[in-house]
Amino acid sequence: MDIVRPEVKRKKRIRRIMYISAVVVLVPLVTWGLSRLKPAPPTVDGSVIYTDTVKRGDMLLEVRGLGTLVPETITQITRNTDGRVLKRLILPGALVKPDSVIMVLTNPTLEQQLLSARYQLKSAQAQLSSLQASVSNTLMGLRSSAANTHSQYRQEEVQAEADQAGYKVGVVAKVIAEKSQVSAEEWKAQDELAQKQVQDFENSVQAQLAVQQAVVSQDQAQVDLYQQEVSDLTVRAGMDGVLQDEPAQVGQDMQPGTELATVAQQSKLKAALQIAETQVGDVRLGQSASVDTHNGLIPGHVIRIDPAVANGTRTVDVHLDGPLPAGAVPNSSVEGTILLDKLTNVLYVGRPVHGDQDSQVGLFKETPDGKEAELVNVQIGKASVSNVEILKGLNVGDVVILSDMSAYDNFPRIRIK
Repeated sequence: MDIVRPEVKRKKRIRRIMYISAVVVLVPLVTWGLSRLKPAPPTVDGSVIYTDTVKRGDMLLEVRGLGTLVPETITQITRNTDGRVLKRLILPGALVKPDSVIMVLTNPTLEQQLLSARYQLKSAQAQLSSLQASVSNTLMGLRSSAANTHSQYRQEEVQAEADQAGYKVGVVAKVIAEKSQVSAEEWKAQDELAQKQVQDFENSVQAQLAVQQAVVSQDQAQVDLYQQEVSDLTVRAGMDGVLQDEPAQVGQDMQPGTELATVAQQSKLKAALQIAETQVGDVRLGQSASVDTHNGLIPGHVIRIDPAVANGTRTVDVHLDGPLPAGAVPNSSVEGTILLDKLTNVLYVGRPVHGDQDSQVGLFKETPDGKEAELVNVQIGKASVSNVEILKGLNVGDVVILSDMSAYDNFPRIRIK
């Protein structure tokens, strides 16, 4: 027979009430506690991130751009007259010297003009020779006549002096002395006239010959012009270099001013760098530069800044101060770095992926143990190719992640494994 025990039931009821009360109290507490917990930070593989340590010291401000080697001296060969390409002797890419014949053109009309000009020159030269002979003979005749007149004048002058002396001593009549004096004076006048005729003709000779000489000179210049144009039908390189281009084809009629070929000096190349438009503002003529030809570094300096913008870049020409490496040819790809300035005693670090000049970015700074990194705001000042100036947010010795961490911008901390 079972015995009823009221105290046992009572204890069970109290225990049940306590359980229920505990659940009612603990569930909200646990829920509140869980809501206060921070989410677990994501984990990043340390082998795929790139870090750098903040330093203090001198920082070089540089800009970098890709480009090509181009000749400093380029000669474009054109024609001043019509001509048809008869044959091509050298193809693009070949080394040439000043007297290397690149191609030969033909122009029968020009050659006929040269022949006619030569005949005209010979005719003018013959006329000049004939005129020279004619005036020479005339001058000789005048000089001979003047000499005879002068001789006769001297004879009459001597006779007059003798008759005058005889008259004074009474052996010659007065009328004879006077007649001799008059005759001498007449021959004197004729002598002066003859001498003047000779002088006047000598002066006119130069003018007569000058007119005909001008005709000869004009014809000679015409012959020289045609001769030069005919000589130009044999197209020569005109300089040491490489034949870059040769658009003229055999049988093609070339009009005046049309390009026949282009020759570039291979020994004198410069680097044409494409620099971002936003970075060219600090580039100046004469600034030092370094050009990587992928076969060695060559020092240089800026010699030209193109004012035009193309595809967001401007061309900056760099003169190469050092010798070219073997195999360097025009249009070879290069990479150039231009030194803009040098900052002294500044805080700097390697340039992060998203780290523009004069901007504020978030960077992950590693904890001392290197197992975690926290996101900090960093104020960036000047930016160079590989470094940036730190104005605020970091200190010397801090290790920051420079890789692209944009996927973790919403997390204040990350784990590094």
